[in-house]
Amino acid sequence: MEEYMLPCLNRTLFGMECTGCGAQRAAVLLFRGEFAAAFQMYPAIYSLIILLIFLFLDLFFKFRHAYSIKIGLIVFNAIVIGGAYIIKMYHYFN
Repeated sequence: MEEYMLPCLNRTLFGMECTGCGAQRAAVLLFRGEFAAAFQMYPAIYSLIILLIFLFLDLFFKFRHAYSIKIGLIVFNAIVIGGAYIIKMYHYFN
């Protein structure tokens, strides 16, 4: 399955990983049941799943304060993705 994954354009052109590098591999690991390895590959995988589930459920059920919850989840995901990327780049350059 991994031979069908899309290559990262940023990594191909510039040699550095982007903020989304590892998401496809983490999804594959998640489907294989390797939950800890999926988190290590891409720490935002679980928070993104929670966001996607909430967005899907919000299509059918109207939640109170749905807009605030969406914004909160998006900000949380941005912090997790940004933090993981900073840590990854710190280890890359050191």
